[in-house]
Order: sequence, then C-alpha cells, then structure tokens
Amino acid sequence: MLPSPSVHMASPPPSLNMASHPPSPATASRKRFQDSSKKIMNPSFADLPSSLIEEIMLLLVLKDNIRASAACKSWYEAGVSVRVVDKHPWLMCFPKRGNLFEFRDPLHWKLHTLDLPELAESTVCYSRFGWLLMRKASSNDVFFFNPFSMDIISLPMCELDFQQIAFSCPPTSDDCVLLAIKFVPGEVNRVTVSTCNPGATKWITNDFPTFLRLFYMQSNLVYRRDRFYCFNAEGTLYSFEPSYREWSYICADKLRCPYVHENQYMWCGKAVFLVEKKGELFVMFTCSNEKPMVYKLFSMKWKELSRTTLDGMTFFVSFYNSELRNNLPWMRNNVYFSRFGYNRKHCVSFSFDESRYNTPKEWEQWVELCPPQSLWIDTPKNVLDYFL
Repeated sequence: MLPSPSVHMASPPPSLNMASHPPSPATASRKRFQDSSKKIMNPSFADLPSSLIEEIMLLLVLKDNIRASAACKSWYEAGVSVRVVDKHPWLMCFPKRGNLFEFRDPLHWKLHTLDLPELAESTVCYSRFGWLLMRKASSNDVFFFNPFSMDIISLPMCELDFQQIAFSCPPTSDDCVLLAIKFVPGEVNRVTVSTCNPGATKWITNDFPTFLRLFYMQSNLVYRRDRFYCFNAEGTLYSFEPSYREWSYICADKLRCPYVHENQYMWCGKAVFLVEKKGELFVMFTCSNEKPMVYKLFSMKWKELSRTTLDGMTFFVSFYNSELRNNLPWMRNNVYFSRFGYNRKHCVSFSFDESRYNTPKEWEQWVELCPPQSLWIDTPKNVLDYFL
C-alpha cells in the first residue's frame, strides 16, 4: 500500500486572517491623540458649543439665519431653535349697525366673526398689541378693550378733544403710557398734550408752543425708546418725552412729500404714515394711484428705500394705525391697505416688486384705501379658538 501523501497548507496572508486581534491600549490611545490633534490643527465651526452657536444666530436677521442654518446639522438645530418669524396682523372691520365684527386674515382671507356688544356706541381711536383703544360716542370716556380675551380696562375721562392718541405698550404693563395731542392754531401756535396711565385717576395736560406753521396733515403717533413721535406732512418730526414732559423737534433733514411741489399744500388724496420697528423709524407717503414712497431714518437723515433695499418688508396701514413686518412668506415687499378689493376676496395692496396695485383702480382719495371702518389688529397664536 502506498503511503498517504502529506498535505501542506500555506498560511493565509495577514489580510485574510479570519480572526482579528483588537488594538493594544497603547495603539488606541495613540489613535485618539492623532484624531484630537487633527481637530486642533483643523478647527470646524461645527465643533462650537451649541450655546455659543445660538448666541451667534440670535444676532442674525431671518434671511441670514436661514443661510447659516444650511452650514451643518448643529448650525441648523441652533438656527431653528432661536428663529422668530413675524406674524402678520388681521383686518378688523366695524359694522355699520349691530355688534357682529368681521375679522379677516389677509393671507387666506377667510371670514370670521365675533359678537362684541361691549363696543356698542363706541368709536375706535387706535390699536396695537392686540388691544383696541375706544371712546364712547356720547362722552369723552376712553377705555381699552381686547376683542379676544374680552378684557376691559377703564380710564379716567379725557377732556381733551384730541386729534391723535396712542399708547406705548400693552395696558397690562406697569410701563403703559397714553398720549393724546391736539394742535391749536392762533396768534401763537401751540400743541396741547395729555398723558395718562392705566389705574390713574386723571389725565395730565400741558400746552407747548410750536414755532413751525401748523400743517393739518399729521401722521399717526408711534412710540419708540421712551418717546412718542408724530410726523408732519410738511416734513417735521415731532417728539414728546412723557417722563420729563418735553415736547421737541427732531433735528433731522426735512422730508417733504414727493407728490407736493414747493409752496403747494393741496393734500387732497394724499396721506403720510409713520411706522416704528425695533427702534427704527419709517415714513411712507401715499398719493391716490401713485406708488407709495418709503423712507427710513438713518443717522438723522431720511433715506428713500427702493425695491431692493426694502429687504422683505411688509407694511400694513389703516386710518388708525400702521404696522411693519419682515420676511412674511408670500407677502414680502408689499403695502397692505385696510380696504376690501373686488368681491371682498382680498384687501387692496401694492407690490413693490411688480410696481402695481392689486386691485388696479384710480383711487381719488387716500381715505378710500384706508376707510375709517377698518383697522389692523395683532392676533393671539390660537386666534381661531375665539371665533364663532
């Protein structure tokens, strides 16, 4: 019998070994050190602490926040966590009779109603922060009313037959101040100013001389950094500081309405609106069917804003108030007036991008665009829960 042949198996190469040995502790430690050294030598913004990234994002406007959020996952999470998107106001319409008030979202335009008998025989004077400032038609009684919470805050009787009135912040705040003004012509032109706080027993009234020629077309009042402001359509910016009872003129370049020639004071069909947003002041002129003109106060100089420099702003103007929002989806670079368009399916607006009105029509008077039967009002987050 022949002997069985011996079989010799070649050893597999190291790369084909079925069993792998774990790296030694010294090898693992060396690898961690090398990875750490690479991070030190090549730092990444993604390695910043999340709290620091959030602080950076807080300093950015919305469009820059969105751009920075595309950098990486950690920046996206930080950007979304601090991102605040403006909420547009709604249009509130006052009935000719009865107590059923209409509310419309200018974006979706669905009709909602509220029965508000508390506003019977009252006229609206101003609105902001979701509150209405009302005056009884049969007296000088002024009161705050929130149409969503139904809260009423009474005020002492205002004896001044004011032309303009406004308040600084929600009336539930201890810092809330009301200001009512009236320009009085005479041998010496003067302005009468009355102020009050919720909870006070009377208004405090003062007269101040005004050395400029009185001009009947005044803007609405706005509050900014402890002062109230009013813009005169002749081009003067007034201010009043309620704590020190100081009436003054802002030493800014005079801004005349571009629709009015020198020494021409025919203001029929024209209007001026003053708007405040995060401490900045804007003036907007409207004139019948002309394009609205917008200016911003830069270092005591008025600078006209073009379609490109508006940077996504949206203006909401009415007979009683004006609001400004930034980067509203589908509403950027527009002015929304408090008037219904054709078939009551939308409100009249002007697009700076398209340079036209929607609805296109020859408006002879600015009051046609901003009738006294409607205004813009801020709504709560759960606004739909309040309607019938």
